[in-house]
Amino acid sequence: MIEATVSPICAFDHDYRLIAFNKAHSDEFFRIFGHRVQIGEIFPDLFLPDQAPIMRGFMARALAGESYVIVEEFGDPDLAKPYWEVIYTPLRDEAGNVVGAFHLANDITQRLRAEAELRTTQDALRQAQKMEAMGQLTGGVAHDFNNLLTPIVGSLDMLQRKGVGTEREQRLIAGAMQSAERARTLVQRLLAFARRQPLQAKPVDIAALVTGLGDLIASTTGPQIKVVVSADADLPPALADPNQLELALLNLSVNARDAMPHGGTLRISATADRIDRRTPTGPAPGDYVRLSVADTGTGMDDATAARAVEPFFSTKGVGQGTGLGLSMVHGLASQLGGALVINSHVGVGTNMELWLPQTTAAVARAEPADTAGVASFSGRALLVDDEELVRLSTADMLVDLGYEVVEAASAEQALQLLANEQIDLLVTDHLMPGMTGVDLVREVRRRTPAMPVLLVSGFAEVDGLDAALPRLVKPFRKDELADMVERVSQR
Repeated sequence: MIEATVSPICAFDHDYRLIAFNKAHSDEFFRIFGHRVQIGEIFPDLFLPDQAPIMRGFMARALAGESYVIVEEFGDPDLAKPYWEVIYTPLRDEAGNVVGAFHLANDITQRLRAEAELRTTQDALRQAQKMEAMGQLTGGVAHDFNNLLTPIVGSLDMLQRKGVGTEREQRLIAGAMQSAERARTLVQRLLAFARRQPLQAKPVDIAALVTGLGDLIASTTGPQIKVVVSADADLPPALADPNQLELALLNLSVNARDAMPHGGTLRISATADRIDRRTPTGPAPGDYVRLSVADTGTGMDDATAARAVEPFFSTKGVGQGTGLGLSMVHGLASQLGGALVINSHVGVGTNMELWLPQTTAAVARAEPADTAGVASFSGRALLVDDEELVRLSTADMLVDLGYEVVEAASAEQALQLLANEQIDLLVTDHLMPGMTGVDLVREVRRRTPAMPVLLVSGFAEVDGLDAALPRLVKPFRKDELADMVERVSQR
């Protein structure tokens, strides 16, 4: 029966000599040590010097009458060094005296590896769920802030354009506008973390973008930081929003600078890479352009690195950072179908890898700037928004552009007005109680396919709507509204 057992079994006496073993024991010992055991050999002496005392101690406990189970690594690293679960049991004579002992071993390496992978996967899942919950909360708060900022930015912009007030009052207006713009940038970062920042994703020449940013990054980081920029020859285009990507690289570079208070080297590189197997923290399998921002700074421990992309988490002093830079980069990478991978070691430095999906589409050439100026408009515009203050500021802008404005507080009210009045332009918010802006656009296009339509939304993903439809991001200035109105009017 012992020979039929696939688990290694051996028996030994008080001198630690082998008195019996099965074939499985002989085969496994040969596999991990390259030696065929013999009856009478002192078993611990067959182990490597660092393992022999451990085995002798285990055997001594069993010879002292103890039954127990241990897990330990045994084997020659050059051959195999598995983890073993070993069950020790004393051997007794008829009088109950211990005359020896035996052990039964099982190679549990694969089981432990599977358990470790399961723990890693569960940790990654918990982190993903945590980030998703934080993203939903952050996105909702940011959307509400955008609604609050829209009339503020719009009104201040109008006051600046019209030159209202004295010189001192204009300075106060300019200061208020500067603060509003800072709040706008903060909200955009929140939306980027929540993956709700509208992106203009298109094929981007990453090599040209990185090279072009080199001088700006060098001036930002200062003379104590050596900036090295490199990109693979014939690097394929990647799918990205060039403006958001530049902001992400600048954020990563500033973080790297702050991690090197006494100077160091900042290396920014772009390489083509392929992922064949998914890891818990890496991108999905596919072809990517990998943007690496590596520093020789203080580095982060594992606990800090694990929290690095959480919004408002920062290791910097009070007033030295918002804690949203890495959150924005993480959200941007996720929204583009890529990933942000952090590798960091205390005292060595940090390597931030931004993985962006490759694309076979060609990079569009830059179009010459339009020097014709802002177009003039006329006609009747239907403005739909459930927020009265947003309607008020937006209506003033549309009037300044030349439109006669008809207002509606809901999509349902807008449809009633469309049925009875001549409308030349529809400007509608997306998120409203009842019928959404998307539902309204769909119905208007069914009734009047040629009508110009502009959707106002702070979110990137608007279900059920053509992604090519121009969208205006809250908050906005008059010139931004004019640009979008001109685009939809020419469609």
